[in-house]
Amino acid sequence: MAAAGDTPEPPRRTIPFADPESTTRVMLIASGKGGVGKSSVTVNLGVALAAAGHRTAVVDADVWGFSVPRMLGIGQEPQMVGDMIAPPEAHGVRCISMGFFAEENQAVIWRGPMLHKALEQFLTDVAWDNPDFLLVDLPPGTGDISISLAQFLPRSEVYVVTTPQPAAQRVAQRAAYMAEKVNLTVRGVIENMSWFTGDDGKRYELFGAGGGQELADQLEVPLIGQVPLIPALREGADEGRPIAAEAPDSEAGRAFSAMAAHLVDNPPPRRIYRPELKIN
Repeated sequence: MAAAGDTPEPPRRTIPFADPESTTRVMLIASGKGGVGKSSVTVNLGVALAAAGHRTAVVDADVWGFSVPRMLGIGQEPQMVGDMIAPPEAHGVRCISMGFFAEENQAVIWRGPMLHKALEQFLTDVAWDNPDFLLVDLPPGTGDISISLAQFLPRSEVYVVTTPQPAAQRVAQRAAYMAEKVNLTVRGVIENMSWFTGDDGKRYELFGAGGGQELADQLEVPLIGQVPLIPALREGADEGRPIAAEAPDSEAGRAFSAMAAHLVDNPPPRRIYRPELKIN
């Protein structure tokens, strides 16, 4: 209780995406380790969904390795509209990120409670305007942020990004098992850097083959897409020109369009949440 004369704290906002009546599909994009192109996949998948006519937003929850604003090519900062934050937009995708609140070369040295609060504000204090899809770019691994988001967004779908080599696939399993531990459903696997197509038209599997399908088989979910390794994909990420927007008819652009179509055509089964019912 506030002491006499103290200004009472404003009531806490609820997370709209946790409401069972919310029509937004929340997708957590996860990976077992860094370096597999998870953020690039998140950005281009979001752009492909927006290009198909869906209202799309991205939360860059990789607090330490924030990169989504740069990959989207967002130059403007968020604006305040009343007491809410209006997220910037590029290529039809709205975005919020720690990158808007920290310098590019600044290290974010936060522990669990601060991370938890920042993520909660990303979800409650931003005027998202009821998107059709909310993609959340998770940090690699299975730490505090992933656990917090499972609490905040219990209706989320999880998609695991891996590369073809068996070592990466085995590490990616951990992200999937973490999701199961916190009662989230893994809905699919995305394999990145699947092959390189040479000037001779031949596919070269530089990082091996089969890891994505093997992981999908182990998790009993579909492999929803394979993204080829092409220089334009990396260059677009560095320069804020996502390939799904700049070259949608390219080999990689078509892969993202196909994945977006798969997601649209395969909604999750309707689940009824009764928070008052607990199983001991």
